[in-house]
Amino acid sequence: MNKSFDLLALGEVLLRLSPPSNERLVRGETLQKQVGGAELNVVSGVSLLGLRTGIISKLPSNDIGTYAKNRIRFCGVSDDYLVYDDSHDARLGVYYYENGAYPRKPGIVYDRMYTSINKIAVSDFEEELFASTRCFHTSGITLALSSQCRKTAVEMMKRFKEAGALISFDVNFRGNLWTGNEARECIEEILPYVDIFFCSEDTARLTFLKEGDAKSIMKSFTETYPISIVASTQRIVHSPKVHTFGSVIYDARKNTFYEEEPYRNIEVVDRIGSGDAYVSGVLYGLLSKPDDCQRALEIGNATSAVKNTIPGDLPSSDLREIETVIKAHKTIGPQLEMER
Repeated sequence: MNKSFDLLALGEVLLRLSPPSNERLVRGETLQKQVGGAELNVVSGVSLLGLRTGIISKLPSNDIGTYAKNRIRFCGVSDDYLVYDDSHDARLGVYYYENGAYPRKPGIVYDRMYTSINKIAVSDFEEELFASTRCFHTSGITLALSSQCRKTAVEMMKRFKEAGALISFDVNFRGNLWTGNEARECIEEILPYVDIFFCSEDTARLTFLKEGDAKSIMKSFTETYPISIVASTQRIVHSPKVHTFGSVIYDARKNTFYEEEPYRNIEVVDRIGSGDAYVSGVLYGLLSKPDDCQRALEIGNATSAVKNTIPGDLPSSDLREIETVIKAHKTIGPQLEMER
């Protein structure tokens, strides 16, 4: 059966306000306006790589909501499943972000309480939604926002699963939204529905209290739950401007691990959204060639590495650019500075 979408994701759309360059929030006078949000970053990345995606969310019915909708459309993401809040207290979540420069770390301030996404309900959507996609994605951020968001996300996971969709879930733990114990208890309830699971090694140890080496931890999730794919990122922060990034994927169907040489000494312009870019690359790989986890891993690593070099939350790389990056990453010896 043909589906209208390759990927749909449920999550909050956020307005990002940042001082330019390396200016600070406490003294700068100008803020640049952008749109982001974990799940929006993911579906934007998958859309750029070539698949049909959409975002499920609730926006305020005002000019700020219209700005967000326009940016979503600009990314090639469908707004078919956006719903609108026309109440007097409708609002879009905001966060303020400043870049870091060693030894000063990046800074972030959230203003996302009582936002319109926290009113979202399954009843806002027609039943046809749940049969419209090959894959549904959400994250621990959405589960942590409020009890209403959690209720809606869990019910949607069940409905999409019943309709035959793959379920993708990124733990994406945020300590300012809930505790490790709260996250573990909630996520363990939804893992029986998950097919593709994204969880960093640090999160597995700190939130799920896992022990052992990274690969045994990844495999343990598939031994407890019917998860097919586990992807785990590995980031080394040398300074705010220099990172090394790689990952490991475990395919429980083949009992096989996949990895490659990490991207070393990435010149970081803006790291926000780079983890989401990784998820988008892996999901694109798995949805376009389900049996090729090595390719999915390489696309995920490259998409994340490149996103670090781009300002803003949203990725901007198409498949052609990512394939060029992968080719260069595998090449040993001198390379041309640019293709021309």
